[in-house]
Amino acid sequence: LCCCEYVDRRGERNHLAACCCDCQDLDEGCERWLTCKSLPPGALERMAETVADRLRVPWFAGAVKINVSLVPPLVLLPVLLHVAALHFLLGLVILTSLPAVVLWYYYLTHRRKERTLFFLSLGLFSLGYMYYVFLQEVVPRGHVGFSQVAALTCGLVLMLAALSRAKKDPGYLPIPASKEKSSHQGLPNKSVRGGSSNGLHGVTTSGAASSRAVNGEAKGYSRLSAEEPEAVKKDWCAKCQLVRPARAGHCRLCGRCVRRLDHHCVWINSCVGEQNHQAFILALSFFMLTSVYGITLTLHTICRGRTPFVALFYCPGAYSDYSSALSFTCVWYCAIVTAGMGYILLIQLLNISYNVTEREARLALRDNTGHRLLGGLVIDTGQYNRGFLCNWSHFLSLGSSPPQRSAEDIV
Repeated sequence: LCCCEYVDRRGERNHLAACCCDCQDLDEGCERWLTCKSLPPGALERMAETVADRLRVPWFAGAVKINVSLVPPLVLLPVLLHVAALHFLLGLVILTSLPAVVLWYYYLTHRRKERTLFFLSLGLFSLGYMYYVFLQEVVPRGHVGFSQVAALTCGLVLMLAALSRAKKDPGYLPIPASKEKSSHQGLPNKSVRGGSSNGLHGVTTSGAASSRAVNGEAKGYSRLSAEEPEAVKKDWCAKCQLVRPARAGHCRLCGRCVRRLDHHCVWINSCVGEQNHQAFILALSFFMLTSVYGITLTLHTICRGRTPFVALFYCPGAYSDYSSALSFTCVWYCAIVTAGMGYILLIQLLNISYNVTEREARLALRDNTGHRLLGGLVIDTGQYNRGFLCNWSHFLSLGSSPPQRSAEDIV
């Protein structure tokens, strides 16, 4: 393939120059629209799939497909922030409606059990664009020193490094690929039906993941036999076809079982589990420190003589010129995002202090076995709580040693 060619979803060789050609669904849709006829069922979905397949950029070994969910943040965020900087009322409307739109999209994808790069793209591009506005609009005013810019840059780099570590393997349970074909034979169906696949995390995103099984023993996880006790059957995952160790769970978005599964985070487009939970907390902490520091520096520049908290709500000179208005709008956008991330970090720190995961808290609420503490911010199951210091010591030691096999994992 040359740089402008690609193989489409039908397996045919195509060229970027023909992106608007040979689309039967689009031709039929236009014809029906001109004749005032309704579209056949599924026509819009097929047209959307064709557009997503043809949205590509030239590359060395062939045109590379662009994920559609990456595009909206790159286009809409700068446009909306610049429009919000035109007038105070426009800023109020946009900054209040933007979180509502993001939450609506989150619940839409969560209900459909879809993975999306929208939130990761929005987070990364927001960081880059806020840093760009800070360098272009705030630093040239002369009230921010080189050491302060360096400190802000170091915080941003450390946060991205922690985020990169959090994006790695969260602790997926191993399923040998060589065992997949042989797993279709000899699997006890009764045990699968009798076991619990955990409705909160028991939906896989692909048919291949649901047909995987393990015959014999593979790295401490073995197939379930019909003679095993009921306690073991409760840890059986019917989707991954394996016996899960304690505190492991199945993610319905990733289609995999994860050791000490906490939750699936849409902001990193990955699960948070035993191997990356520490990096996830570190990334949130660096983000909070860097964001608050950047907000403070910006407010001290455009609203001099006022404390940052007062300047956030009362800054008379913010809309005196467009540069100040854009900086003030970006400050409010950062403040809204920081408040949301701060709430997530608070819940995480409380859960760690009580040694409970988000998954265990949801299960405890469903089964009415947990106790609400601190006004419902944390659900204490009491199962793994060993005191504040022991709980944090346990969290800081996550991933430091390979998981131990318990007696019920051995068949």
